[in-house]
Amino acid sequence: FSTAITITEQPVSVSVPVGYSFSLRCRAEGRTSLQYQWFCQHQSICRQIPGATNPDLPITAQQTQLYTCRINDLYRNAVFSDWVKVEVHQCVARGLPPQLWRGEPVIVLNPTEQQVEVGKPLQLQCAAMGVPAPSYQWYRNGNLLEHQKKKKLWITHAKVSDSGTYLCCASNSHGEHWTNAVDIRIGETLPPAEHSQLSHLVFLLATGKIALLVGNNRYQHHPNLMAPVTDVFELRRLLEQLDFQVVSLLD
Repeated sequence: FSTAITITEQPVSVSVPVGYSFSLRCRAEGRTSLQYQWFCQHQSICRQIPGATNPDLPITAQQTQLYTCRINDLYRNAVFSDWVKVEVHQCVARGLPPQLWRGEPVIVLNPTEQQVEVGKPLQLQCAAMGVPAPSYQWYRNGNLLEHQKKKKLWITHAKVSDSGTYLCCASNSHGEHWTNAVDIRIGETLPPAEHSQLSHLVFLLATGKIALLVGNNRYQHHPNLMAPVTDVFELRRLLEQLDFQVVSLLD
């Protein structure tokens, strides 16, 4: 006859603020009564947690650690649950009352705008809290990036085509939350000599004296303005006296 132990509920990883209290759960079935023992691992040191012999392990989050539960029966059969990560964030987003939080994703680290040389690595980072721990999906210019499903987006050799607006969606069973959108520019930075040549070229082009004037007087949430119309007219007259070719536009 079989004495196998079957885990019916695996513990799940979470991502929580420091001081947050919760429980990891593990459930199993077997032919005899079962015994549970929880273990934790921090910085590659694994230890048995004294007294942690129940299917539920109460935790008050202090530091990021891994956890697993060993279940054994009276025949000395034993199985281990999945290893799960309890990720603890020391810095929590402002305006988040922990007592009102139900485990929905909350962004605690947004990616930052970057300019990267062609061929150099591009790394973007984000992080979110959530119970269970959120999964991640990165987007560029609104398009899903098939293989970028981690907190860190990593491109070993950036190409010009990797330029664009990036953001990440963190989601779990309670909902989803989006990071800020950031602009990433990929392009070679010019050496000083080439930079001065470019500046000189821009100066030569500028001596063509073309001016573009744009006056805005219609605003969605503000009464129409009259000043921009007269300002554009006055500026146009002055610039034409200085031999500029003027293109003037309104709204």
